[in-house]
Amino acid sequence: MKIALGNDHAGTDYKFAVINLLKERGIEIVNYGTDEESSVDYPDFVHPVAKAVSNSEVDFGIIICGSGNGASMTANKHQKVRSALCWTKEITELARLHNDANILSLPARFISKPQALDMVKTFLDTPFEGGRHQNRVQKIACN
Repeated sequence: MKIALGNDHAGTDYKFAVINLLKERGIEIVNYGTDEESSVDYPDFVHPVAKAVSNSEVDFGIIICGSGNGASMTANKHQKVRSALCWTKEITELARLHNDANILSLPARFISKPQALDMVKTFLDTPFEGGRHQNRVQKIACN
């Protein structure tokens, strides 16, 4: 499995925690995020993640900014991307089960690192349910 990561200055510490978790699982990582905590513009780090997901260069993406909103909005501009802003493990599970989310957006200023890591585990371990949800997911993209 290969995962692209993108973050702004608010998500740097969280990204490093996520990287450690992914390495423990033997997952290949493509780091598009900043490694600094000085102010940057999140779209500069999210667009490469979304492009990699859209082009099937990676299996999933994880993006992190202060609220998670701007990052998710940016990612969802790309075709074939279904970025889900999640704030609980349960929402994360539903994003995968029902929406086949392929990017997890984390709000670093509103969740703890342990919560974020639990959400990443849930995102990676939950398959898309398909079935009745498949038709709905196919209707998401604008043509």
